[in-house]
Amino acid sequence: MKRRRLGQHYLFDRSILERIIEAAGLTPEDIVVEIGPGKGHLTLMLSEEVREVVAIELDTRLCEELAAKFSKTGNIRLFCGDALKYPYHTLPRFKVVANIPYYVTTPIIFRLLAHRDRLVSATITVQKEVAERMVAPPGGKDYGVLSLMIQYHADAAIAFHIPREAFRPPPKVDSAVVHMRMLAEPRISVTDERLFFRIIKTAFSQRRKTLSNSLKPLGGGVKEALLAAGIDPRRRPETLSMEEFAGIAEALARHHASRQKGKTRAGA
Repeated sequence: MKRRRLGQHYLFDRSILERIIEAAGLTPEDIVVEIGPGKGHLTLMLSEEVREVVAIELDTRLCEELAAKFSKTGNIRLFCGDALKYPYHTLPRFKVVANIPYYVTTPIIFRLLAHRDRLVSATITVQKEVAERMVAPPGGKDYGVLSLMIQYHADAAIAFHIPREAFRPPPKVDSAVVHMRMLAEPRISVTDERLFFRIIKTAFSQRRKTLSNSLKPLGGGVKEALLAAGIDPRRRPETLSMEEFAGIAEALARHHASRQKGKTRAGA
């Protein structure tokens, strides 16, 4: 019951595992983090290709099995615990290759992005619908916060799809392998990154509304900022490019600075 509750579905097909490793573009000097090694089939294959594998497994019973299985393999380091709490900052630059449990996919991706200074790339097997959101361009229902967060920091592409029948037990959905290559610098330059992502998250929290309405929680000056950025306030969030969201952030920051400057002068 515990394994099913943790949302684990195992891949045993060696040809698929080989395709995942090929998509990851590994070298003998790489350190690879595998989140959710399951039965350890991919882990052992990875250990033959790279310098070290850090395998992170939450299921305590599986951890006991894996510890025995890996006991004679010198370059696998097993961590029995939560991938959301693992100290990635203690690692040198690393790559991720993982079949991520579906129920925790997005939190893990955000956790990895938080350590982008050390993360080189991530080749992850995720639910097909999540994969489509990760690589989605503007204009469709799949485009949103996850798309922008990932594409701001990385080049992301779907490497290939995996049918549900390839897993044991089979999940209720198909899967896809996504390869993310981290960029040396963010895709675009923004003055206030926190404001930039706050605008994105606020806009998509009510994605069916127009921008002038969905961004109201940000306070005054939203409509003025939209117009200053050349954005029609009647547009919906999914129609905006990353550059257009950046334009809104810059315009809103200028508006707030101008208001603050006016208050300072009035109080002088």
